[in-house]
Amino acid sequence: MLDRRRFLLSAAGSLFAGSLATGCSSPLSTRPQQGTAGAADPVEALNRLFDEFMAEILDKRPILVTSLGLDRGERAWAKSLLDDVSLERRREAERENADRLRRLRAFDRSSLSGLALANYDTVAFQMETSARAARFPYGDGPSPYVVHQMDGAYEGIPTFLDRQHTIENREDAESYVARLRAFAHMLDQETERIRHDAGLGVIPPDFIIQRTVQQIRALRAIPVTESILTTSLARRAAQKGLPDSYAGDAQRIVTEEIYPALERQEAALESLLPRAVHHAGIDRLPDGPAFYEVALRFFTTTDMDADEIHRLGLEQVREISARMEEILRGQGLTQGSLAERVQALGRDPRHLFPNTDEGRQQILDYCNGLIAGLEKHLPQYFGVLPKTPVEVRRIPPYTEAGAPGGYYQRPALDGSRPGAFFINLRDTSELPRWTLPTLTYHEAAPGHHFQLALVLEMPDLPLIRKIGGFSANTEGWALYAEQLADEMGLYADDPLGRLGWLQATIFRAARCVVDTGLHSKGWSREQAIQYMVETTGDHPAAMTTEVERYCAMPGQATSYKVGHTVWVRLREEARAALGPKFDIRAFHDTGLTAGPMPLAVLERVVKDWVSSHA
Repeated sequence: MLDRRRFLLSAAGSLFAGSLATGCSSPLSTRPQQGTAGAADPVEALNRLFDEFMAEILDKRPILVTSLGLDRGERAWAKSLLDDVSLERRREAERENADRLRRLRAFDRSSLSGLALANYDTVAFQMETSARAARFPYGDGPSPYVVHQMDGAYEGIPTFLDRQHTIENREDAESYVARLRAFAHMLDQETERIRHDAGLGVIPPDFIIQRTVQQIRALRAIPVTESILTTSLARRAAQKGLPDSYAGDAQRIVTEEIYPALERQEAALESLLPRAVHHAGIDRLPDGPAFYEVALRFFTTTDMDADEIHRLGLEQVREISARMEEILRGQGLTQGSLAERVQALGRDPRHLFPNTDEGRQQILDYCNGLIAGLEKHLPQYFGVLPKTPVEVRRIPPYTEAGAPGGYYQRPALDGSRPGAFFINLRDTSELPRWTLPTLTYHEAAPGHHFQLALVLEMPDLPLIRKIGGFSANTEGWALYAEQLADEMGLYADDPLGRLGWLQATIFRAARCVVDTGLHSKGWSREQAIQYMVETTGDHPAAMTTEVERYCAMPGQATSYKVGHTVWVRLREEARAALGPKFDIRAFHDTGLTAGPMPLAVLERVVKDWVSSHA
């Protein structure tokens, strides 16, 4: 899973919807100028238009500027600011997106071909999808709720300030302090939008409100002197020999401004509980069925409807169950249902790490070791590899209650920050050893890191293409990477590791069933949790967190299996068409270096590659 994330970048169009999405990429001008070609060269003209769009976006997105490593020089102003997330700004962003879409449509698409045409269609899809989401006067892009257990300033800003706001001198420290004040203001802007949406009848289910309040309360309960908001500045300022006064300023702002703003947001959410219902789906919201249709297109980048996705999930659950059954029987595990046997394996102390800080460190070390052990296999499967390393880190404890099992954060533009796989270590019993390889291969290498770090290093891609996200493409690739690990032979002597991969695969198929069940077929939260546990054999606590995630982010969970199915189909079609000419390394390089894009555009890129080599 990508960091929506942290702040939810994985969804297409987030750049244009004015949400909190952040990512990392390259400087504005990444391509060599072509001298006198000027406007006569349609590719250069399109790239200049993309640069104009990107400059406009960066002017309104200081968080994104910092994430890209561009908060210096002419954009140094951004380092002391956070994004405006007010309702007024959302409406302004919608108008800006509509204007950019008008300017893009005025460009002569017929003058383009190859990668330039793919770039055009990809950006157009982002803008068009954001325009579709703009018709709904509530929520944030494809999410019906502004703040929930997976997203919100409370969830993302502390980690952003600690991990991405660099401190090298007095100006950086002063900018950090300024951003703390902006954080309090940002919280109040969100709180106002919570009230606005509630006035329209858009109130999260009771369990989402309770989980979100729990996390806000956990953040606010940390003593100010121990909060990451203050310790991060104090530690890094001391390392640079800066005055102690900055730490005091931070503690004062957290005490007098941020914690009161968190308390106001917590109170606003709690005040909605008497009106909140337990119904999980968004079909109950104003124009909810239409919202779900837009969310499915947003995340799958296809026109598949809920019934088609539901059937896809059911079919693949049946197929993968049979493969899991074969492995379990090979291990002598024949008694009980498939889920019961997988659960018994998950509880076996032989496969568990201690639920202590030492055990958590053992998990981090084990996952880093898996990444290192992968390196010798890579030359057979990839011609181009990312230069930036990837690290495994713990999800911050103050948000782990509602966070997923893991997510990936892109590296910094200038290489100052590596890619990072954040893993949820709230309870090590949720992470049996045999489940960790697949999670690591998905979130780090050869999964998200190989696609999203590599694309930053592509000199011919416009910046707007490098930081756009498409969940079906990126999550589909990460699932394909899980399968590739098995094809590399990494489970040749590890049947339980292969079982872990298949469990992860059936988990994604079950997501298609559950997400559509919740939002189009009237499933309850409890029904969805029961189905997930009985289908996957996964930990009930983990499946509860997952189902609640689908309730807060309708449609996103369907993108994984839809995308994976397309990646596998394209590879097998290319293999059949090229025969002995097929090169798995060239296939991977073609799909990855083109950058994330809608699945239909990916299909055209791969078919063009096949045609050029046939």
